Amino acid sequence: MTPGYRNVGELRTEYKAKRPAIEARLEDFRRAGRLADERLFEELCFCIVAIQSKARASDAAVAALRETELLWSGEAAEIAAFLRHRTRFHNHKAAYIVRARDRLFPEGRGEIAKTLDSFSSSKDARNWLVREIHGLGLKEASHFLRNTGRGEDLAILDRHILRNLIRHGVVRRMPRTLTARRYLDIEARTERFSNEIGIPMSALDLLFWSRETGEIFK
Repeated sequence: MTPGYRNVGELRTEYKAKRPAIEARLEDFRRAGRLADERLFEELCFCIVAIQSKARASDAAVAALRETELLWSGEAAEIAAFLRHRTRFHNHKAAYIVRARDRLFPEGRGEIAKTLDSFSSSKDARNWLVREIHGLGLKEASHFLRNTGRGEDLAILDRHILRNLIRHGVVRRMPRTLTARRYLDIEARTERFSNEIGIPMSALDLLFWSRETGEIFK
């Protein structure tokens, strides 16, 4: 065990208690990933809307967009107006949703699953998403891939997760900015930590998230 790690026994005990619920949630993600491209797109939209916003409210906002059919037919201004009181940065997020829809469903036909499954690794799939889908950074692309059963070896580095990595001595301090290089460095540290303590990356993320929010969600 690396000497700098802290409170590992506590973490393992917590994981043992929450492991059945965490594994059930990960299986939910794997099942969701086998659904139609339209369902995958909804999950992508959730990851966009959830940027600097609460997960439950973001999930409800995307469900409401789907029910009103704005998710599939709305222009950016219409979606932005709908999101105005449901999430932060509604104008940017509406534009991202429309651009992603246009990119992923040319002529109304989607090939999201086929494209993602063509890559040899989750990191290659993530790089493609970051390159092709405006508004997605490493965190959002990792989040989407994990939530669709394609990125269980990726780190989703938001402030909740970073606080816990600091708590356990994986990183020393909260980064002022999270550049791509810094993100990948912390992800590699997290992967080493995960391997050494015997808790998978995807489980570690949900475990940390449940500490901060009180639930195992997504």
